[in-house]
Amino acid sequence: MGTVKIGIVGAGGMASYHYEGFIRAGAEVLALADTDINRAKAFAGSHGIPAVYTNLTEMLAGIPSLDAVSVITPNKFHKPLVAEALQAGKHVYCEKPPALNAAEMETMLQASEKSGKRLMFDFNNRARPESRAMVRYIREGRVGRINSAQANWIRRAGIPGFGGWFTTKALSGGGPVLDLPHMLDLALYFMDYPEPDYLLAATFYDFMDNKAFKGPWGIPDAAGGVTDVESSCHAMVTFKTGQCLMIRNSWAEMNEREVVSVTFQGTKAGGTVERLFGIDGVDETSTDSCRIFTEEYGNQVDLDVAFEKDESMGRVGNASNFIYSITGTEEPLNTPRQALILMKIIDAMYESADSKKPVRIV
Repeated sequence: MGTVKIGIVGAGGMASYHYEGFIRAGAEVLALADTDINRAKAFAGSHGIPAVYTNLTEMLAGIPSLDAVSVITPNKFHKPLVAEALQAGKHVYCEKPPALNAAEMETMLQASEKSGKRLMFDFNNRARPESRAMVRYIREGRVGRINSAQANWIRRAGIPGFGGWFTTKALSGGGPVLDLPHMLDLALYFMDYPEPDYLLAATFYDFMDNKAFKGPWGIPDAAGGVTDVESSCHAMVTFKTGQCLMIRNSWAEMNEREVVSVTFQGTKAGGTVERLFGIDGVDETSTDSCRIFTEEYGNQVDLDVAFEKDESMGRVGNASNFIYSITGTEEPLNTPRQALILMKIIDAMYESADSKKPVRIV
């Protein structure tokens, strides 16, 4: 096909990464929609986007020739906007998390299959250079079967504002479990997305009223707003394959620092992909690593894999992959069926934490 024409819904913090990725892959960004028309005009003006609208419906009517739509909104609006775009015959790229729950994701999956259009999500950590390097070791058999893994996105002080949509369950669906699913997704990706079986989880709500635990991103607090989501969650999931996975997610917890990592133990080698922050939430202070732990000739061997650091944490590369997947240049880095498995695990994390009992995932 020719040049992919795309419109973006939402002029928030992730919009610049989506835009850069789309442009880098040769697409044209023709429109931007945001309920705050002034914010839309400001972003469009600084990025040379010719048309602005207040919502997706207006954008689709104004430019029916669009091939694709990018959705960057609070979580509550992912499903309706994705469904509307797919029903209009557009490919869709959506921010994480895919939806509020697995039922919504099932609806989105069905809409994608019915439309025959591509649906991808911003699981950007799959596109990080160190993740791509690790996947090659795994897929070429250097690791063997991954028996167990640990997925961590933990923060010491990283609550994204108080009273805004992030901390309001009706808009976000939850706290760090839904805001920070990336390492859970990456671990599942390394493990070849096995079918989950049972899960046990606990959630905690400490520090959700303590401004000392706010993150550094400048998101303003909303006076009188709601803070009814968890601050942390710890879980273990087993799979029908016999594999298992430990999960840690937190915005605010008594950790040394913010840690973003997947570590695994395979039958031939173990490994870890990790980002450590010097100052919570600031990418420029981070250090990245990709390491393999194995045995050679009776010796314990650690391999440090060299790669070029990506300050965007794969956000630009993942957006580019969406365009390339439409044109047939690359295979998509993620699929709606994988997103459905992810959302089933997330649902089970909340269900188990609420019931204080193990949950079977079906």
